[in-house]
Amino acid sequence: MEVFLLWHIHRLDDDADEKLIGVYSTDDLARDASVRLASKPGFADHPALLVDDGEGDGGFFIASYTVDRDQWAEGFVTLTNDD
Repeated sequence: MEVFLLWHIHRLDDDADEKLIGVYSTDDLARDASVRLASKPGFADHPALLVDDGEGDGGFFIASYTVDRDQWAEGFVTLTNDD
C-alpha cells in the first residue's frame, strides 16, 4: 500500500520550515488538499507545488511512501558546524 504525504516547505536563508499537512491515500487527494490550502494565510505566500529540486523559496511538496517498509535504513551521521 502506498500513501502520499503533503508537506509545506518555506525556505528561510540557510534553513527551512517544513510542515506535514496530511497523509492521503492517493496523489490526487494530496493535490486537492494543496489547492484547498493555497489561499490560506502563509500558504498563499508560497502556494506552488514543488518538485524536490531544492530551488525556490517554498511551496507544497508531495512524497509517496510504501506502508510497512523501512524508509531510512542506511543509518546516519551527525555533522557539526565548527564556526
